[in-house]
Amino acid sequence: MTAAAETGRAGERAATEYLRRAGYEICALNWRQGRYELDIVACREGVLHFVEVKTRRSGSLTPPEAAATQRKFRALSRAAACYLRTVGWEGEVQFDLAAAEAAADGSVRVELIENALEYNW
Repeated sequence: MTAAAETGRAGERAATEYLRRAGYEICALNWRQGRYELDIVACREGVLHFVEVKTRRSGSLTPPEAAATQRKFRALSRAAACYLRTVGWEGEVQFDLAAAEAAADGSVRVELIENALEYNW
């Protein structure tokens, strides 16, 4: 596994733990179907959250949130629509971004940016 892939995995693990501590129920991790992929699907208070995780090393020139492009959000919305059809969810949904920053000591700081994508279903 490359260093970048390992950093990404550490960010996903830290984001998952962050969400659990914040009272979210994790419904799916790294969900895939065909070309669609979702990092984390979680539920809290009757709302289904699609959480995109972006991880960067501390001191990186670009913050993790900079990787959340419009193109990425379009792909995320298509994947979310596929997930919703697959599981039959008809409730409220929200798109969030977990911006993770991995320090040299192995610790990872996570910031949850709620409603990172306003999407009209």
